[in-house]
Amino acid sequence: MTTATTQGPVEEFRRLSDSDAELRAHGAYFSCTYLLDMERHAFLVRMHRGRVEDLVVDPEPLTAYDFAIRAGAATWREFCSPVPKPMYHGIWAASFQRDMRLEGDLLVLMQNLRCLTRQLELLRLTGPLG
Repeated sequence: MTTATTQGPVEEFRRLSDSDAELRAHGAYFSCTYLLDMERHAFLVRMHRGRVEDLVVDPEPLTAYDFAIRAGAATWREFCSPVPKPMYHGIWAASFQRDMRLEGDLLVLMQNLRCLTRQLELLRLTGPLG
């Protein structure tokens, strides 16, 4: 369910993702479904050929996805800041030194790593989605 506090950032994230020049250039094969678990809310992102096909706020518990990126709200706040502090600047650093966890089919994550990294960088413009 989309709430008033999530609607603005979610729509802005979708708009930025779909209009991003780098994602358009590299995203021809960026097709997967992933979950961003931001503690208070979870976001299911369905990508198809580099575009956001669907973005579901707080999906049902048994909704399928390829992989998940989970972290506490404080970690996401730092990760999504315009200039993140050291060890919050990327998913690998945050998963090694902070409470971020990568779960699921990590092969799919790795196959889409460049586009996913760029898409997550867009969170520095919107802030955390939830």
